[in-house]
Amino acid sequence: MKNKTNRAALIIALMLPFFAIAQDSNLGNWLIYFGNKQFNQKWNLHHEVQYRNYNAIGDLEQLLLRTGLGYTFNEGKSNVLMGYGYILSENYVGNTNDKLSVNEHRIYQQFISKQSIGSVKLSHRYRFEQRFIEDDFKMRFRYFLAAKVPLCKTETGDSKFYLSAYNEIFLNTKTSIFDRNRLYGGLGYNFSKNVRVEAGYMNQFFETSSRDQLNLITFVNF
Repeated sequence: MKNKTNRAALIIALMLPFFAIAQDSNLGNWLIYFGNKQFNQKWNLHHEVQYRNYNAIGDLEQLLLRTGLGYTFNEGKSNVLMGYGYILSENYVGNTNDKLSVNEHRIYQQFISKQSIGSVKLSHRYRFEQRFIEDDFKMRFRYFLAAKVPLCKTETGDSKFYLSAYNEIFLNTKTSIFDRNRLYGGLGYNFSKNVRVEAGYMNQFFETSSRDQLNLITFVNF
């Protein structure tokens, strides 16, 4: 029990600099939960909650709820999934303090392929989205490339800490093809085989602007 407490304290200590920076700047902060329910070796249920803020916390930018049913094949290296997402966006109107609430319902299909190069684990995700935004309809393609690198391996080959990085590009199907690009880097900790957390920094680049985010992510498999 003592070891678990010390580990939790270490994780909190690692995250404090991120929150300190966020409170003294205009950086946004995303709190993210990813869950995965494995029914058997083939079928899984994905679910997630993302609470995105314009600042450290308390100024809602977006609430995202997403779920999906997936099927794994190719000896666990590939997964196809179809899902649904609900997104509530709180957009500022011009340079005022007024906000406009926008509701979006999203259907999406995705394919994930995993591979390893030495101790580095790579993940490719291809996602196609059909977006119902109020009275508008849009479609978008996303490509996500992620890398996970273990740190401080023990004699048994296990590693509690790891580095995480990804890049994701978003492309629209209509005019203004380029939608955005996300570049992320973070430090993660494996509490167990099924639970891990990450604290990281992300730059989100749009067609004419960019924004920085601090991310705190929890992953749970059960």
